[in-house]
Amino acid sequence: MGNPTTLGGDFMEAVKDYDVHIDSKKRVTLRGAKYQYYNVREYENGCIILEPRELITPEEISSKTLASMDQAIRNFKLGQVSNPVDLSDF
Repeated sequence: MGNPTTLGGDFMEAVKDYDVHIDSKKRVTLRGAKYQYYNVREYENGCIILEPRELITPEEISSKTLASMDQAIRNFKLGQVSNPVDLSDF
């Protein structure tokens, strides 16, 4: 269908080849997209690479996050806290 090309050292053949136009909000529509989320890389020469992404909920909290939470609790117990935040506008 499309012209064969190399991408990141891998040989790939296009399974779809069509033209799109940018709408008034600078968007394009992907026909029959298989994923809801894509990572976009745009290059100076105008090429745009879309890589599918699947967003997942992490199964556990990272050790870095846990350490940060532990430090926050230590600071709280030592009285090292910021001034109260005024949430009355909300």
